[in-house]
Amino acid sequence: SDIHASSTRVLTEPVRTVAQRGKMGAIKVTSVLAITLLVCCILQASFLTGVHCAEASAADATVDVDAGATLSYDGFSAEEKKALDGGEKQEFQAEVGRLMDIIINSLYSKKEIFLRELISNASDALDKIRFLSLTEPKVLGEGDAAKLEIRISTDKKAGTITIHDSGIGMSKEDLMNNLGTIAKSGTSSFLEKMSKEGDMNLIGQFGVGFYSVYLIADSVTVVTKSNDDDQYVWVSSADASYTISKDPRGTTMSRGTQITMKVKEDATEFLEEDQLKTLIKRYSEFINFPIYLQTTKTEEIEVPDEDVAKEVEKPEAAEADEKKDDDEVDVSDVDEEEEKKEDKPKTKKVKKTTKDWELINDTKAIWVRAPSDVEAAEYNNFFKSLTKEFDDPLEKIHFTAEGEIQFRSILFVPKKAPSDLFDKLQTKQNNLRLYVRRVFISDEFDDLMPRYLSFIRGVVDSEDLPLNVSREMLQQSRVLKVIKKKLVSKALDMMKKMSEAEESAIEAEEEEEKEDEDAAKKEAAGEKAEEEESEEEEGEEDGEAAIKKFKDFNEAFGKTIKLGIIEDTKNRKKLAKLLRFESTHTKDGETVSLGRYVKRMKEGQKHIYYIAGENKKELESSPFLEKLKKRGYEVIFMTDPIDEYAVQHMDEFEDNKLMNASKEDLKFGDKEEKKEKKRREKAKESLKDLIEWYKKILGDRVEKIIVSNRLTTSPMAVVTGTYGYTANMERLMKAQALNDPSRYSFMASKKTVEINPYHPVVLKLNEKAKESADDDDTKDLAFMLYDSALVTAGFDIDDQANFHKRILKLIKGGLNVDEEAKPEEPEDEPEEEEEKKTEEPEEGEKKEEEEKKEEEKKEEL
Repeated sequence: SDIHASSTRVLTEPVRTVAQRGKMGAIKVTSVLAITLLVCCILQASFLTGVHCAEASAADATVDVDAGATLSYDGFSAEEKKALDGGEKQEFQAEVGRLMDIIINSLYSKKEIFLRELISNASDALDKIRFLSLTEPKVLGEGDAAKLEIRISTDKKAGTITIHDSGIGMSKEDLMNNLGTIAKSGTSSFLEKMSKEGDMNLIGQFGVGFYSVYLIADSVTVVTKSNDDDQYVWVSSADASYTISKDPRGTTMSRGTQITMKVKEDATEFLEEDQLKTLIKRYSEFINFPIYLQTTKTEEIEVPDEDVAKEVEKPEAAEADEKKDDDEVDVSDVDEEEEKKEDKPKTKKVKKTTKDWELINDTKAIWVRAPSDVEAAEYNNFFKSLTKEFDDPLEKIHFTAEGEIQFRSILFVPKKAPSDLFDKLQTKQNNLRLYVRRVFISDEFDDLMPRYLSFIRGVVDSEDLPLNVSREMLQQSRVLKVIKKKLVSKALDMMKKMSEAEESAIEAEEEEEKEDEDAAKKEAAGEKAEEEESEEEEGEEDGEAAIKKFKDFNEAFGKTIKLGIIEDTKNRKKLAKLLRFESTHTKDGETVSLGRYVKRMKEGQKHIYYIAGENKKELESSPFLEKLKKRGYEVIFMTDPIDEYAVQHMDEFEDNKLMNASKEDLKFGDKEEKKEKKRREKAKESLKDLIEWYKKILGDRVEKIIVSNRLTTSPMAVVTGTYGYTANMERLMKAQALNDPSRYSFMASKKTVEINPYHPVVLKLNEKAKESADDDDTKDLAFMLYDSALVTAGFDIDDQANFHKRILKLIKGGLNVDEEAKPEEPEDEPEEEEEKKTEEPEEGEKKEEEEKKEEEKKEEL
């Protein structure tokens, strides 16, 4: 309080001297510290009080916990819990009709799935009895009972579909457990029971597949017979009840199960044989056991015509009586052929309907066998059956993937690309068929194969894919990614194998050519040489086949591989080795790979040179290649519209940078380049005035004019910037159907004019520019030279109207025609002369008419 009072006095007293001001500052600091100390004391007291309160409440909580230690988690004591345990137990009740409706209509998106599910169940039943027969052969029985098969038939009049299998069958208890209990899988129970005895390949997992019959059926009747029980009948109509009774007909089957479905009115299409055949081939073509479908055939047959025979008998009897009365009848003239005809019975054609059992799944699942056990003809037949194509596949790969997920697969490269290959790139692919234990699941995927490999056809079969209950989709996209990675890798390996075979064959041909040149200088080697030639001929045939195979592949699918260069960054290096192009060193019809290009690069060459355009013929005469040809460098021709897009995503190949020969800043990277640079610098000085004058008259049409390092025979060339569109790319962008110029205008770089400092035309133009820079004729010549360079480079002419005028002026000068000369039209003839000409034929016509009339009168007289 004293400090506070003194500080108050100090604040109120006037400050009169410097000493007093210092004393007052010290007092102020002291008062601030005092106030701070007071606040800290208050806070500390509050904190200590809170701690004590917290400790007290914690102690109270501990006491409460200790008091209730004997209570359960829900607040009941042990004695109270015992009392609760004595209560009446009840089971959860489900509205079975509603549950069945959910299972039937929510799990499956297509009605046709019922056939796949029932055939899969039948296959499991056959697998079970086959497995048991390995240790107990008697369970199969004898004769027809030992045949393991599935038979499907329809009755259109009754509106039913029947599926019969000779599998293990079911006892009464099995019917109650498997069909009477929803989501009870008999296959799962059988697998658990037999898991210790051996590995089985069964399909059923969820126990709801049977109920898919109600997608198309109002009621279902199941007749079944097992070796351990009598024959029973199970009947249900997808409501809350079902009936099981012993078959009153007795035992009508030796063993197995027969399912008869009463088809709904809106599902009668499944009574058609063709529809069932299509579904069996789609979903169950590769089931292990034969599937027979009862088919109806109508054919015309000849049968004796009884009515005609009766009519013939009557006149024959009358004739016989007449012959008896007539003694002079002569039978010697009767023709033998007529007797034979009379002896033949009279017949008529009648349509007859017959029923027969047709084997549907005659194609075997060859992917489950080892590749060494499958012959080439089997692969070809399987491919044709899978794709419905007539040609054999170009290449195939058969493999088994192991690791995080196991699956078997066969991939094929077709010989020809489908006509709608690029039209379906944005839609779901159906090139691969996914099977689980040889049962078809789906062929519509977005992530199983990248779109640039959409031409690959094949099958994928796995034992443990995480499917949902309806088996129509995969539950984990991560699994699809694993499968996709493996499939892409194997597909690229298959194509790499074809590419390497082609490269080896071409190298062998080149070596043979060298050997032939050397052998021509030496003497023949005799018989040994002939034997070697026969061996070489066999090698040549194999080599030619390998070259033709990859040539067909490149022609059919080369564009899709280039699409992969754009889209697949991970596999870009692998795909780059599959590319093929024409070049300045290839003959017509031949191509070169980037790998072979690098091998035959000139000494000192550091870049891979290419140029893009419409066709090889135009590119060969391009002025951009003049210096490259002179040095002997090979230049790749990119003539596909997608080529230049793809190269933009591939800067180099095997540490060799790709360089566009039509863009500025062309480099050679050799010793000669430094010497040429010095010579160009001198030439630039001599043409300094021409360059300034030329840039002035061209204005904004070009960015700059430089002395060229690529021209040898042409006077001028127009190139684009390093990062801008070339003339070919601009042409492609403008040709787009839904073209929007604003989207690519920023990429259309300004043009650069390169002049050849040693060309006579340039030198003469330099003289003209110095003598008469403002002369219109000189300017016209300069514009003509520039426009011709634009056309040669592939660009559009900026001012076509003036270009036409200059061309016309040049033609007039060459023909010595006055520039101001105009076409003269002939003058019209006078109108009187025309009238006379028109009158003359009229008078002649009148005379002819009069003469005719006179002749007619004479004839009358």
